[in-house]
Amino acid sequence: MVVADDSHTLAHRLRALREERWPDVTITQSDLAQAFSAEKPASVPLLSSWESRTKPKTPPLHRLAAYATFFATKRSVASRPYRLVPVEELTPDELRRRDELLRELTDLRAAAAEREDGATPAHDRADRGFWYFHDRHVITIVVAQLPADMRAKMPYSDPTQPDYVELYTYADLDALIELHGHIRALNPRSQVNFRIASDLAPDDYTTHLVLLGGVDWNLVTRELLDRVDLPITQVARHVEDEAGGFVVRTPGGDERLYAPKLGNHDGREVLLEDVGHFYRGTNPFNHKRTVTICNGQYGRGTLGVVRALTDSRFRDRNAEYLGQRFAGLASYSVLTRVMVVNGQVVTPDWNLPYFRLFEWPEGQS
Repeated sequence: MVVADDSHTLAHRLRALREERWPDVTITQSDLAQAFSAEKPASVPLLSSWESRTKPKTPPLHRLAAYATFFATKRSVASRPYRLVPVEELTPDELRRRDELLRELTDLRAAAAEREDGATPAHDRADRGFWYFHDRHVITIVVAQLPADMRAKMPYSDPTQPDYVELYTYADLDALIELHGHIRALNPRSQVNFRIASDLAPDDYTTHLVLLGGVDWNLVTRELLDRVDLPITQVARHVEDEAGGFVVRTPGGDERLYAPKLGNHDGREVLLEDVGHFYRGTNPFNHKRTVTICNGQYGRGTLGVVRALTDSRFRDRNAEYLGQRFAGLASYSVLTRVMVVNGQVVTPDWNLPYFRLFEWPEGQS
């Protein structure tokens, strides 16, 4: 079969998934529409437009994610009505299949968008989500290296050992894994690197920068925040006689400290609530690129900020909130509450005032 162009290739692939993925199972467009409606209303005409043999429409990225989730596991069609198995319930093998399928569909979608217009239209950028960089320039995720005394406690962080694992020397490793895979999936034609802050080369500073972690260990976060006129300052945890947290300066010169909440469990100090800081602005080293900071007073806060814009249940609504709240602004910031339950991060929903501790600039509507 000869396929006319990339948009038809994507439509053909979506149709083939439905008709041929599991030959012993009949899956109609109505079946898929019903399953997809669990996340967001879908209809048969909508699915038909994506599978059209003549004039196919390009589905938004979150719909491709639904396809990838549905066809990653045959548990989706174990009983009627068919359903989307929650991503958190997928097995490691099913997650791997989902990631591979999503990467394939995303590549086909990007090729279709490029062929249609020669460039990615604004509405397509919005469909792809917050972490899509339409200019396709290099993206560099910057993390800190754990201090030497902490690395000494890790069994596989010694490079002289046969089982040495370099990633075990990184801070905020869970946030890095979460974000790196997400950015790679959304930007299949961009080079996405991750670097330790101390290892950045001069050219790295002029890429799109995504900084993970705070001023305690990530020296690039510290450097960038020193160059940005923000009314938010992070007080490092190791500073003596300071509670630690984020200090907000008001126009009147007053200061307010937003600090994590700690508790006691069986004689151990535990983190109940962290404070996270999200910032997006122009890269001061290259005004044609961006810098994004995902930071927390503890690692749970950093992960919470990352998940606010990667978690499939919240990322679209949080990105929409940012787009409406800070429309037209090159730089903006959100100080957010990150709840921690039994050591697990609860993704903040920025549409709820409870999670938004402070926003900058304040007067934007």
